[in-house]
Amino acid sequence: MLLEGKRLVITGILTDESIAWHVARVAQEEGAEIVVTGFGRGIRLTRRAVKRLPHEVPVYELDINDPTHMERLVDELRNRWGAVDGALHAIAYAPDDALGGNFLATPPDSAATAFLTSAFSYKTLAVGLRPLMLEAGGGSLVTLDFDNTQAWSSYDWMGVAKAALEAVTRYLAKYLGPDDIRVNAVAAGPLGTVAAKSVPGYPRFKEVWEARAPLRWDVFDPDPVARMVCVLLSDWAPMTTGEIVHVDGGLHAVAIGPDGE
Repeated sequence: MLLEGKRLVITGILTDESIAWHVARVAQEEGAEIVVTGFGRGIRLTRRAVKRLPHEVPVYELDINDPTHMERLVDELRNRWGAVDGALHAIAYAPDDALGGNFLATPPDSAATAFLTSAFSYKTLAVGLRPLMLEAGGGSLVTLDFDNTQAWSSYDWMGVAKAALEAVTRYLAKYLGPDDIRVNAVAAGPLGTVAAKSVPGYPRFKEVWEARAPLRWDVFDPDPVARMVCVLLSDWAPMTTGEIVHVDGGLHAVAIGPDGE
């Protein structure tokens, strides 16, 4: 199996619609042992969601912006496994006033929160897990991205944060490469997750993909994204790092849709 013997940390599961939940499912099906993290009041939803996975998994609390949480998680993982082979970073948040066409009026604190939680947090997770990945002889980190080489209506400062996340991916790849730690991002098309539906204008994203993606994009099927994440977490991509891998039906590559729209 693709991930036989791998010890993986999966963040970002809120419900069984979450992309992270499907990554966890595919990872278990491919032989990985996983742990999951949740946060705050949402951790109850996380614990409920993981009960639907093929195998029972522990849930640890992780507020990525609280250093003591990261330290505690590392201690728990060291006691449990002694080493970690990889992790999925599926953490993002922007305040309401940083979204929905409010770009010009967004206060600095809200923009900073979007950056800290959605982009800088990838560095926080990577640095925190680095000692455990060194114990494993290297490993792989993957984050969930939404391509922001263009500006998207209503996405606003989350779009800026995602652009920063892509830059963080490249810099982490540069600095962790000597440790044999690969760092990549998967830029997914829109999916019907709780997080996506909270973005103002989400239905328009769905319409654009249905009209323009060369491959038929199904917003209710996260499996292609989950499978690519698991490929990058596996040993089948040993020389791939600093990459933004698109799993979006090909929309990023075309100027017009299949019927000329």
